[in-house]
Amino acid sequence: MRRTAWRGCLDAELLAFASARTAGDVSRQWHALERAHILSQAALGAHLQVHRLMLGLAVRTGDLREIAGQAFRLALAPLGSLTGRIPWGNTGRARVDAFTPMPIPPDFRDVLPS
Repeated sequence: MRRTAWRGCLDAELLAFASARTAGDVSRQWHALERAHILSQAALGAHLQVHRLMLGLAVRTGDLREIAGQAFRLALAPLGSLTGRIPWGNTGRARVDAFTPMPIPPDFRDVLPS
């Protein structure tokens, strides 16, 4: 993983999230956070940060399923990091299984572990 490229990609997605939040575009907020989640799996602090942002969005939108799912994932993320069991590519939403790897977007393949 090239740390500088990874951080740049993650920061870009978090900026996209902030811009979408300012615009009130919930769909774009989720899209940016899902992409940020894929990147954040490479570092526990970033991973927890993205799940906190996801939890906040779920609370703001009143999505009870997502609130429960994000609370579960916040508790689970440290265990995954400690055991090395990261489902790479997983978008981090409650609607997808927390343990299932998913395809990594092509524009992230050079900055994430294979």
